[in-house]
Amino acid sequence: MTTFDPVTLGILWDRLISITNEIVLTVVRTSFSSIVRSYDLACVLFDAEGRSLAQGTFSVPVFIGTAPQTMRHMLAKFPPETLRPGDVIVTNDIYMGTGHLWDVNVMRPAFHDGRLIGYAMSITHLPDIGGRGFSAVNVDEYEEGLQIPIMKLVDQGRLNEELIAIVRQNVRVPEQTVGDLMANVTAVEVGCRELVAFMEEYRIDDLRPLSQAILSQSERMMRRRIADCPDGVYRNRIQVESVGDPVTLACAVSIAGDRLHVDFSGTSPSVPYSINVPLCYTRAMTCFSMKALLLPDIPNNEGSVNPIELSAPVGSILNCQPPAATAARFQIGHFVAPLIFGALAEALPDRVQADPGMMNLLNVMGRRRDGRDFTTLYFSSGGFGALLGYDGTATTPAPSNMAVVATEDWEATTNIRVVRRELRADSGGAGEFRGGLGQVVELVNDTGHPLTVFGMGARTDFPALGLQGGKPGARRLYRLNGEAVSAKGRHEMRPGDRLEMLESGAGGLGEPSRRPRQKLLQDIAEGFVTLGRAKADYGFDLAMEQSGKAAE
Repeated sequence: MTTFDPVTLGILWDRLISITNEIVLTVVRTSFSSIVRSYDLACVLFDAEGRSLAQGTFSVPVFIGTAPQTMRHMLAKFPPETLRPGDVIVTNDIYMGTGHLWDVNVMRPAFHDGRLIGYAMSITHLPDIGGRGFSAVNVDEYEEGLQIPIMKLVDQGRLNEELIAIVRQNVRVPEQTVGDLMANVTAVEVGCRELVAFMEEYRIDDLRPLSQAILSQSERMMRRRIADCPDGVYRNRIQVESVGDPVTLACAVSIAGDRLHVDFSGTSPSVPYSINVPLCYTRAMTCFSMKALLLPDIPNNEGSVNPIELSAPVGSILNCQPPAATAARFQIGHFVAPLIFGALAEALPDRVQADPGMMNLLNVMGRRRDGRDFTTLYFSSGGFGALLGYDGTATTPAPSNMAVVATEDWEATTNIRVVRRELRADSGGAGEFRGGLGQVVELVNDTGHPLTVFGMGARTDFPALGLQGGKPGARRLYRLNGEAVSAKGRHEMRPGDRLEMLESGAGGLGEPSRRPRQKLLQDIAEGFVTLGRAKADYGFDLAMEQSGKAAE
């Protein structure tokens, strides 16, 4: 089969995506840590030339920008002709992977009748990689943990026991870390097996024609969407809080015909904290941002992001160089999306969302009541930015899609009690279309032992901005036993201590005075907006409302 009508192409394309979803389910069900169950992962299929074809629906979408580069680096070290059935390649290299050491990239080649037909890759965030710990306050990559160069984890079916021993020796929770690593090995084995079964079912001898059809169609559609945008150079500059002084992020988005280039000149230099962003992650966030804006209806693959080009000054915080620390690179990297959206707000006013409240990560290390050590992440989120015609969704991570693990799972795994998780009233920016609400999460150390927690939350100094007259959302706040503490610092929680995380709201869109009265009344009834803020932001007066009803 070398040519495909639209219906057949759609069916085959969906089947490839279903295989990646099976890879996702496999790694989630066989993993040992709650981090994977929060879907901090990506699973991808590649053709024999190493081009990404399909990505799991529940994958972190930004990894569509890192996985192809990782594959190219792996194939440069292990050319296709040297690979054998049963081989598995691994790395957590900062600059060849996803931008920090905690994401492990595991790849397996797929063979059919002795021929290499493609590859499966699984990427997950490990619970620990040694070093000082996952935080925003490390000063260089050597503090951050164990670095695994591109190497074979499995050689023709034989596990590299020496590498496993090194990993075990360097991490705080070897059972969880090695368990998650091996879950990736199982997942890519399932992916390769299902890819072979797919080719046999549809009698496909060579995957390359199907691959070319998918990638070509995706690239054509992206170029068409770019060409629909008005030509020009669109600029934006924002201030973002750092661990120390604020940093500046700047971009110029150039559109000419079906070509698009994003230049980050004017961005601040890298800093001596672990919020620096390697270019691989900046590229990934740029590709994801443009695809979400212009081509959200096409599944992720390499063709859909091929037309997007970028550049960033070497040594800047968006193109850091070794040995810069990068553990919390998302704290700056996630701002690439609102930076680009802000630049294009005038050119594409009906597509660009107001600023999101952003995701918050809490790294917790300690000991359970039974004496077993643990380290894990807790994901929570601010609101989603308002769009023209739509209120922002509450507690929706942007620009990402991680999920919070079930409270029962978290409490059983950590012995940390979740005593409160509720929407944060008045946190969404006022507007004709209201910004999404953040949430309030309260955790109590019920382990009987001291805990070390590392906050990694943004939007503490600079709120999520609104668009077209919309107001900003509320800023993020951490409170330990009622006292405000840094959302990016290291804190000790004694037994019984309480940590509150008040998550940031998103920006609103449009003048608040234009919000329909019925929607505002519904917000008040639901507790999303208090009467005080309704009066201050929207000019709503309850006494006048009641007197008006009485007069009727």
